[in-house]
Amino acid sequence: MARPVEDAAGAPHILIVGGGYVGMYTALRLQKKLKRELKRGEVKVTVVDPNSYMTYQPFLPEAAAGNISPRHVVVPLRRVLPKCTVRKARVTELNHDEGWAIVQPLAGPPERIHYDYLVMAAGAVPRLLPIPGLAENGISLKTVGEAIHLRNHVLEQLEIAESTDDAELRRKALTFVFVGGGFAGVEAIAELEDMTRDATKYMRKVTPQDLRFMLVEATDRILPEVGPEMGRWTAEQFRGRGIDVKMKTLLVSAVDGRIELSDGSAFQAGTLVWNAGVKPSPVVRRGDLPVDEKGRVRGTEYLTIEGLVRAFTAGDNAAIPDLTQDGEFCPPNAQHAVRQAKLLGDNIVRSLRGKALKPYVHGNLGTVAGLGLHKGVANPLGIKLKGWPAWFFHRSYHGAMVPTLNRKIRVVADWTLALFLKRETVSLATVEQPRADFELAALDGAGHRNAERPVSENAA
Repeated sequence: MARPVEDAAGAPHILIVGGGYVGMYTALRLQKKLKRELKRGEVKVTVVDPNSYMTYQPFLPEAAAGNISPRHVVVPLRRVLPKCTVRKARVTELNHDEGWAIVQPLAGPPERIHYDYLVMAAGAVPRLLPIPGLAENGISLKTVGEAIHLRNHVLEQLEIAESTDDAELRRKALTFVFVGGGFAGVEAIAELEDMTRDATKYMRKVTPQDLRFMLVEATDRILPEVGPEMGRWTAEQFRGRGIDVKMKTLLVSAVDGRIELSDGSAFQAGTLVWNAGVKPSPVVRRGDLPVDEKGRVRGTEYLTIEGLVRAFTAGDNAAIPDLTQDGEFCPPNAQHAVRQAKLLGDNIVRSLRGKALKPYVHGNLGTVAGLGLHKGVANPLGIKLKGWPAWFFHRSYHGAMVPTLNRKIRVVADWTLALFLKRETVSLATVEQPRADFELAALDGAGHRNAERPVSENAA
């Protein structure tokens, strides 16, 4: 049986698993709607996430390309949720029937948290296929850390090509393969191709013609979210920029950086970016929550978890019925996640106050995609936009949607400075091995670690 609504202290405890779109916006809604109750200690809200920040993922391609500072695409949870408890930890086990979750903090033993209301908002992780070499050589673009790494890695490949006369090594370094023709894959390849083209302006041996960018898509079109016509237009634009678009093609192997495709082609590539879909976070399977055949939590139109009491879910890890499309589920995108989170927070408040819950109904507002600087594609409310107008709409929409006034100002400042200053194309790959030079200094001329000497001798 589920625990009583009130704990020993008499205050209902709401546990939110995940601090992404759904987790953060739900907590923000609860802060607003339960302001007095939280102040008086009559209700408690805890957010548990491996990171202490929320990532605005639509800006990750621009962060990877250097158009936006990576720190400006994340929102510190503790700053925006002062009335909530934020735990930087991982949920390793969950028992809703008894009302507890086991969390593993950064240090120390795991802890048990008791709760009365659950919000499962763990989001999604990359969906990897059992392709040889993929896990060892690929990288996704789901986190700010991956965006920083990808930027440094791509620029480092240009440096490799600039510093060698080995034709085979240069060809490998200047070959960039992106798998997945959805929003994430298309925006990533577009922004990074734009960045590398800029970077070659300052190089003597690498030219734009030396770059080889390839987009691999398993279906017969890219950007299905914007419609067939706009998808074809995007593919034509890419080919005009020298990007090789391969449709109805699968990645077969990536062992040791050797890319093998289902069309029979094989070649070496220094960069492999995987954006071919997502799957629900493994957290949803670490408990007694009902999941469907795709691993998503079974949700209802009220954003409750099917068959459970005082349990809610939304976003990428949930199968929420789309009441505007018979038999369909809401797609896993930011537009739905933000709107679901607001209703989810309201429904928790209604549940606390004994009121009837409201169903989630939302019409599609359209989609937007950035294709590099001054280039884009969009269909807001059925209006088809291409090129500069779509790019401007893309920036306007996401500039308005990024959470908090603080982040809006910082992002707009980044964009404004970019109008007057040239893009930075410096690789900071050494930040990923910060102790390399320190360890090198500890070696003697023969490459052996220096023997320990007295402190006084070292000082002398």
